[in-house]
Amino acid sequence: MNFPPDFISSVRPLLGSETELFLSALSGDASVSLRLNPSKAVRNPMESVFPSKRVPWSQWGLYLEERPAFTFDPLFHAGYYYVQEASSMFVEHVVRELVTEPAVCLDLCAAPGGKSVSLLSALPEGSLLVGNELVRQRAHVLSETISKLGYANVLVTNNMAKDFSAFPHLFDLVLVDAPCSGEGMFRKDEIAVEEWSMQNVEMCAVRQRDILNDIWPALKPGGLLIFSTCTYNTLENEENAFWIARELGAEFVSVTTDKGWGVSSSLDKRVKGYRFFPHKTQGEGLFVTILRKAEAGAEDATVGGQRVRSKNKKKPLPFMKDRSAYANLLLHPDSFIFMEDGNRIFALPVEYSEVIVTLNERLKTVSMGIELGEKKGKDFIPSHMLAMSRELNLSAYPIYEVVYEEAVSYLRRESIILADAPKGYLILTYKGEPLGFVKNIGNRANNLYPNEWRIRSGHLPEKKAEIFTP
Repeated sequence: MNFPPDFISSVRPLLGSETELFLSALSGDASVSLRLNPSKAVRNPMESVFPSKRVPWSQWGLYLEERPAFTFDPLFHAGYYYVQEASSMFVEHVVRELVTEPAVCLDLCAAPGGKSVSLLSALPEGSLLVGNELVRQRAHVLSETISKLGYANVLVTNNMAKDFSAFPHLFDLVLVDAPCSGEGMFRKDEIAVEEWSMQNVEMCAVRQRDILNDIWPALKPGGLLIFSTCTYNTLENEENAFWIARELGAEFVSVTTDKGWGVSSSLDKRVKGYRFFPHKTQGEGLFVTILRKAEAGAEDATVGGQRVRSKNKKKPLPFMKDRSAYANLLLHPDSFIFMEDGNRIFALPVEYSEVIVTLNERLKTVSMGIELGEKKGKDFIPSHMLAMSRELNLSAYPIYEVVYEEAVSYLRRESIILADAPKGYLILTYKGEPLGFVKNIGNRANNLYPNEWRIRSGHLPEKKAEIFTP
């Protein structure tokens, strides 16, 4: 691979005699890795994935020996796993070690969702994740990723960092996986190589400081900030990390690492950080630092046990008094408060229901909690998010198990014929895992798979694209 001369010149002072090894590794093939979804991997456990080996800093990460056609694996669409770059899974290790109590967490620059996936698998039970993405289209991709995982304790928003200043001291943990020059993605993305320039590096560094400055008020005193990039230069990494500590008032926090992981320390002694280089670790480029916000001189914005205040306190909360029509859809209905928004019905976790409603009032919400479905006249159309949810009560609707070819046809959003199936709404399953809903009308079944999620690729691969053994 031909790297820009200025890029090579910029890494030589960082790596010295290791520069050629680094450039050689950066020119090689990227590893293939994925993260299993702990909430769904029970039915097809980790041991059934082969050939694979564990990502050492992740409880749920796996390396694969080759890259299968993930698009044609029904369990990928069912949320059994997420195809994620291995280095980025280090966020899971950080959170698992430092966050031991339920937390309100913000993933600020979250699309397409890999680090949100890591957060959800590592945050203690009873936490809330707000996944945010500025670009509208990417925010919908983020919502799709999180919906397939099946978690209910999530709100997906489409906002700028400064919009969260309306919620001072709300978040116990903020992850800023900042937009960067993307040097760490060079061997996976040729466009990143073509677009690289020192001018772009400098622009990214300034933009990162603006984002960090805007989001800082929303982090509670004593709260943790995880700042990460997928680039190598010190301008976007150590220098910005030191700027956070000096200008915003924070101290660096360490986590344990194993020497066998090949994780490097910060290149600046003033900064505690972690670097992933492709000639040392099996993964792409990554920089991570953790800082704790100073507590001195700050006032907690907690109001009535909640750290947000409703825009209109006199306006009644939009919760349903009679939930009898929908309670049977969930395994643990008492853990949720049901809400009607137009024709759509949502289930929100009890402990965060008021927080979610207030955030929904002031932010541009893409998805929240569990969308149960939509009322249409006398009919109730179940939502695909309900089918994906780990809270789905499988006895609420008849189940129809499909074979591989039928599953792919469904995921293409094609009409399918279900022999001897009852009429009405059915849950299609593959290997026991829900794929989504259909409405069987007798001679055929109306496919209710989301149109924007459908498989658009061409012919099926000759070999079944399945990473789980039969």
